[in-house]
Amino acid sequence: MKTAALFLLLSANASRIDRTAPCRKTSKTPKVENPGEPLAPVDLPDTWEWNAVEGTNYLTNIRNQHIPQYCGSCWAHAATSALSDRIKIARKAAWPDINIAPQNVISCSEVGEGDDQDNGCHGGEAFNAFEFMAKNEVSDETCSIYRARGRDNGAKCSSIIKCMDCSPQTHKCDTPDNYKIYHTDKYGKVSGEQAMMQEIHQRGPIACGVAVPDSLEKYTGGIYNDTTGDTNIVHDISVTGFGVSEDGTKYWTVRNSWGSHWGEQGFFRVVRGTNNIAIETDCAWATPLDTWTNDVRHKTTQEEREDPVNQEVIANIPETKPKFLSSPTCRVSKAFFKNGARPPLTYAWDDVKEEDLPEAWDWRDVNGVNYLSWNKNQHIPVYCGSCWAQGTTSALADRFNIMLNNTNPTPIGLNA
Repeated sequence: MKTAALFLLLSANASRIDRTAPCRKTSKTPKVENPGEPLAPVDLPDTWEWNAVEGTNYLTNIRNQHIPQYCGSCWAHAATSALSDRIKIARKAAWPDINIAPQNVISCSEVGEGDDQDNGCHGGEAFNAFEFMAKNEVSDETCSIYRARGRDNGAKCSSIIKCMDCSPQTHKCDTPDNYKIYHTDKYGKVSGEQAMMQEIHQRGPIACGVAVPDSLEKYTGGIYNDTTGDTNIVHDISVTGFGVSEDGTKYWTVRNSWGSHWGEQGFFRVVRGTNNIAIETDCAWATPLDTWTNDVRHKTTQEEREDPVNQEVIANIPETKPKFLSSPTCRVSKAFFKNGARPPLTYAWDDVKEEDLPEAWDWRDVNGVNYLSWNKNQHIPVYCGSCWAQGTTSALADRFNIMLNNTNPTPIGLNA
């Protein structure tokens, strides 16, 4: 009992920010933008939330930068989440959701110089991530899962970090022959309430630097208003919308990268128009380059396969064919419920006659709405015969999205 109490006390007091080496660096040198044509101002609504635009949720997965271990990668999460959202907006929320891999960024981005240089789990800047993704290919999380390690602490840039798959036959891991790639197109800086609102409303979520007072770490809900005057930017987040409360308080809707258990299911609202926690000081945006329409892919070369850094990554993977993976299949021949099944009062096939069923039904596109959760790869970062768990949790997550009519802040994606 004492051990449990001590654990809870330590958890409650644990900081998500390393203030001696914050996950957000602020560059001392001017940024070179690639903004394209400036936005023409339009009339703005009082409220705009990208997870509820005429009944459609355009936001992608909520994440936790600190699992399986602490990693100061907020800058990469803020940028890749905002880009993933903008890809979803460009694709009109069509299946599948594309979740850009922050692992590519924290392992490979070296944008900046000296102390300002992006440094994996020891900090970086969302603007730099957008610049990096404009000049370099990045993949999605179905072939580059998050490891909470970057180029600074054990996950150096290599072809197998950018995309990998592990064989069910040999259990060995390698880079696929080809894989889908993504880029940013235009990118730039934005600051100030009105400019931020225009950018968010017209093109999608943005990434912003913020201060993190102690009270924000303890936030559980409501519209946050720091009263300490803290404007020391140490963290990057993505701003996904804005609104006005019933009492007239203006606010920003912010997605954090501390998991769905924190705040309002991983989000927080903060007062708007007063530069609270410096949120209106230093933001960045990027537009996605369309690589999905024509299925643009990276073709893996032999030189990439022979990159010696790949072996460093593989060296951290458990033995090639351990005994606990000796089963030839990931599904048992027969399953049973130890304590018996829990059937419904009536089954669906008893409620609806076969002749009343539509000729076709696809939960990826029901009147233009996708209800399915994100695609997964059970074989990364190591081979795992977990198809049974992946199939079950994916189907259950889909049913949650159906039951909630996609009204959750971000699509539900259960962990197998």
